[in-house]
Amino acid sequence: MTAASQHEEYDVIVVGGGNAALCAAISARREGARVLVLEAADAFWRGGNTRHTRNMRCAHDAATASLSGPYSEEEFFDDLLRVTKGKTDEPLARFMIRESKSMLGWIEEQGVRWQPSLGGTLSLGRTNSFFLGGGRAMLNALYRTAEDLGVEIRYEAEVTDIEIDDCRFRSVTVAGERLPARALVAAAGGFESNIDWLKRYWGEAAENFLIRGTRNNKGTILRLLLDKGVQEVGDPTQCHAVAIDARAPKYDGGIITRLDCVVFGIVVNRRAERFYDEGEDIWPKRYAIWGRLVAAQPDQIAYIIFDASSLELFMPSLYPPISAPSIRELAERLELDPDALVHTVTSFNAAVQPGTFDDRILDDCRTEGLAPPKTHWARRIEKAPFYAYPVRPGITFTYLGVRVNQEARMTMADGRGAPNMFAAGEIMAGNVLGEGYAAGIGMTIGAVFGRIAGREAARSALS
Repeated sequence: MTAASQHEEYDVIVVGGGNAALCAAISARREGARVLVLEAADAFWRGGNTRHTRNMRCAHDAATASLSGPYSEEEFFDDLLRVTKGKTDEPLARFMIRESKSMLGWIEEQGVRWQPSLGGTLSLGRTNSFFLGGGRAMLNALYRTAEDLGVEIRYEAEVTDIEIDDCRFRSVTVAGERLPARALVAAAGGFESNIDWLKRYWGEAAENFLIRGTRNNKGTILRLLLDKGVQEVGDPTQCHAVAIDARAPKYDGGIITRLDCVVFGIVVNRRAERFYDEGEDIWPKRYAIWGRLVAAQPDQIAYIIFDASSLELFMPSLYPPISAPSIRELAERLELDPDALVHTVTSFNAAVQPGTFDDRILDDCRTEGLAPPKTHWARRIEKAPFYAYPVRPGITFTYLGVRVNQEARMTMADGRGAPNMFAAGEIMAGNVLGEGYAAGIGMTIGAVFGRIAGREAARSALS
């Protein structure tokens, strides 16, 4: 059999190698399609940002072995509206949430296992299911299922061109080789590891960003699709950006570099000044705003300050906190102005009002007469030793993407639906996420639209 005739046998080509891509590949194969997955990374680094995840947010009607209670479609949608400030495609978002109700069972059918959720500041026991073994174990299960079903997977297969003729996908090019197929699923992530692209919107500040996820998400597929007439969606400055330890590596630091202690202390910039309400809302609904907040500060760095009473209330990071017996000495170790940090902490302590501390709810511990306020979980920072984490913006994924409909079908710039091009995951997340983030929703977007994209691509190819 010649190479050309072998290539013509593919019904569906899936570009990408993470959660969305694998869900699409499995779904398409279960519809009877012959599927090829093209993963730019090698086998060890496969999976994009999915390697660094640990849970998925899905609507459900009752408690399960891994969930402590029901999470209705309406509550899910209300949470989404709150974090996005209404910047979402409401019909598509409601559709995704409705489809999410069947995802926990479907994912399990593909070999993924769940564990009881984590506690503490995550507060996700009722809303999110946690993967047993984390994201890498979840990926391994999906790859094993895909391979058992007969999906072909190629590693180090970076797509450099996409052939589109009158809205119809024809082929991709990999290492100079043209690979035709009857349908395409684009599931190759955003452009967060392309620093030059980030600098178009953020300027030189982007040089100080850390990329929490994969170094492979350079936006190549997104750029090709937009340049070839697919309609774009989303704000290019919006992204999933969390505060991560400033000592983390430039790429692939993952979830172990994230810091969940903001609500237990205060956050100051290089001038030792607070700049935002650390207790605005429950942490899973606010942790993804802190990357953008830190990005707006001088030198794109900030410091989380807390005391000994909070040290064991949150999940530790990969790196130990910096400690000192006094606030003044802590400032010196952080290379901050000691007088300025002492003044900030003293002013904060004086503004703290009496209350009953409870990090599981929006408690009544707050400040008064302080700008910015701390509206919940405000406790005096006074018990030595004192601790700090330096943090920088950690970009997980960007929201600029391609527009899709409820079939995960791409929309062209002229409004026509692409007959055989589909998208899933971060490359189309901007349809749902206009801004903000709620823990686990990226995996929801990837799994829900991955399953749909694979199914519809297969049906398109086989019709």
